[in-house]
Amino acid sequence: MSILYDEGQQAIASESRRVVEARSDKARALALLETVGAYDHAFWQTAIEQGWTGLAIPEAFGGIGLSLVELGIVAQACGGSTAGAPFLTSNDGAAAALLGSENEELKAEWLPRLASGEVIAALAFGEGQSPLPSRPLVRFTAAGLAGEKPGVPAAAHARIAVVWALAEGEPALVLCDLTDVSKSVIEGFDNSRGYADLTFAATPGQVIATGAHASALARDVLARMAVVTAHEQVGGAEALMTIARDYAVTRKAFGQQIGAFQSVKHRIAEMYGLIEIARANCIHAASREGQADFLKAAAAARLSATEAYDTAARDCVQIHGGIGVTWETGLHLHMRRARSLAVEQGNMFFWEDLLAGQLTGVAA
Repeated sequence: MSILYDEGQQAIASESRRVVEARSDKARALALLETVGAYDHAFWQTAIEQGWTGLAIPEAFGGIGLSLVELGIVAQACGGSTAGAPFLTSNDGAAAALLGSENEELKAEWLPRLASGEVIAALAFGEGQSPLPSRPLVRFTAAGLAGEKPGVPAAAHARIAVVWALAEGEPALVLCDLTDVSKSVIEGFDNSRGYADLTFAATPGQVIATGAHASALARDVLARMAVVTAHEQVGGAEALMTIARDYAVTRKAFGQQIGAFQSVKHRIAEMYGLIEIARANCIHAASREGQADFLKAAAAARLSATEAYDTAARDCVQIHGGIGVTWETGLHLHMRRARSLAVEQGNMFFWEDLLAGQLTGVAA
């Protein structure tokens, strides 16, 4: 695939950006930063109305049947406005896990509900410092799931979770209903992400996959979510670049626009370069879904997008000077989102190791 969008994809990009911008509210987003256990219901309702919740789910299960490329386009638009809910990413990850299962009953039960947005899902993979531990501490036995999954994004509001666990000595992906699971909602750097600790105690679950199949599927799902997140990061970085540019050509110091100073113009130019590299990596990664080099492409997208968003968040604040750290400008919405997204599907060290393993042929 080209690293440029075709006409149909450009139309999706234009329309999704228009819808998100029209329905965004900075005051609502700022309030969410200080509110633990809440999310942007208006945004999620918009996602449902626009059909984004079923964008990449097959038509046979009530979705639209488009690809990861189109989902990434929508995620990019959402990233530009710091949309206040992480569910497009988590619901798509859960749907991808179910689609990789051989359990047709599970697919028939949950995929249509994910496609419609009726159900919110979380992916409970990580433990400690690892987003996908080789031997998870959570166990799945005949009695059910037992153990803890800390800091799970979207878990505060999720109805179901796909859990990475150990079953009879083998890795397993297990779907469970969170209705009766103990949730401890935690305060985060970006509270709109819905972080919560999950504690399982004889929690009933249904197996999605086990053994080598579960390991491969879990890694693919994690990579897929990382690609969606990378698109969101690119959208946020691009929004910050635009804000910085607009401020640089209007704000004056020493009798001229601050954009005339090399220290400012070079930073904005660097943002542009990082964003375009990340954008190309994101489009390439999304187009390689299901191919042998998907993990490598996903890692490249994740790393370049994280660098782009972090750099844009930092430099945009600095270009604004003292006003950049005030509540009214709202730049910290992006600063907090950049830091939160940087670790949600594994930090830079994890993806650097994975990329190195893919390039050298040594498993990371």
